[in-house]
Amino acid sequence: MILYPAIDLKDGQAVRLYKGEMEKATVFNDRPAEQAKAFQDAGCEWLHLVDLNGAFAGEPVNGAAVEAILAETSVPAQLGGGIRDMETIAMWIEKGIARVILGTVAVENPDLVREAAKAFPGKVAVGIDARNGKVATKGWAEETDVMVTDLARSFEDAGVAAIIYTDINRDGAMGGPNVEATEALARAVSIPVIASGGVSSLADLIALRDTGVIAGAISGRALYDGALDLGEALAALKG
Repeated sequence: MILYPAIDLKDGQAVRLYKGEMEKATVFNDRPAEQAKAFQDAGCEWLHLVDLNGAFAGEPVNGAAVEAILAETSVPAQLGGGIRDMETIAMWIEKGIARVILGTVAVENPDLVREAAKAFPGKVAVGIDARNGKVATKGWAEETDVMVTDLARSFEDAGVAAIIYTDINRDGAMGGPNVEATEALARAVSIPVIASGGVSSLADLIALRDTGVIAGAISGRALYDGALDLGEALAALKG
């Protein structure tokens, strides 16, 4: 199972939100590229980047910060937030992003996901953010009536590289991930599922890994707060 350290970008800084609320942002580093380099130096295999302003604006906002991270690091990075058309997808892949994450657009324009996955094999993931089993869009500001499993299953034949499943009520709350819901989703689809939201300890990572079906886990606040030591976590997952 791969551990993805998260760098959430707001106004050019690395922050963490509490349950997805923009006004409840804690700034952890005003130089995100340095943070990314520190994660790489600790041995991470991937980085998880989110343009939070972009998710609300519907277009890239923290582009300069993302480009600075790409310049400072050599490990692959996946990026979500404000990516809603082929032009933006192509732009980020050309700049060196290894995988783009399509969230809102996966609900509003599923054909774009299929088109992108076909044009860029292995480089398109779907981000499914949910409250109480239902999908939320536009930076989690809008809830839909779409069920998580139904949305995930609709992309089974699209060639999507991964599904990043976030339980919004767990995100940034340090209360542990929703292992049960994530495992159920991973068993319901053949696409690799990455867990996000609430991963706050080594025990959480082990619980996700021990399901045997979850491909990865994203952790943010716990790494910044020191509740999770990245080197120790990577060693434990390898062991």
